[in-house]
Amino acid sequence: QVQLVESGGGLVQAGGSLRLSCAASGRPFSRTTMGWFRQAPGKDREFVATITWSNGGTYYADSVKGRFTISRDNAKNTVYLQMNSLKPEDTAVYYCAADATRGILTATSEYDYWGQGTQVTVSS
Repeated sequence: QVQLVESGGGLVQAGGSLRLSCAASGRPFSRTTMGWFRQAPGKDREFVATITWSNGGTYYADSVKGRFTISRDNAKNTVYLQMNSLKPEDTAVYYCAADATRGILTATSEYDYWGQGTQVTVSS
């Protein structure tokens, strides 16, 4: 079993920045693929970014590429999402996800463990 706790959400003006954190426990973090997803009201949960455990490779949704950066600190069992140049359309609940599978995972069905989510609101 894996426990995930997100933090760092909040209200920010368009063009601003936020950094989300997700602390993991319950399995060897260094051998866990981590991902970030988001869900806006009335919409499906969508992929944002992922980072592998094998080589630290990353992959991003086109909508956030160049603005968001995913990273991990295996010593702290934590994954981060640095969000810059935020837009009102980035407003959503952001979820951290984890899975033991090695590789680039972009579908919700590929992740076994989820956090409770943290709200990000970007005002125009």
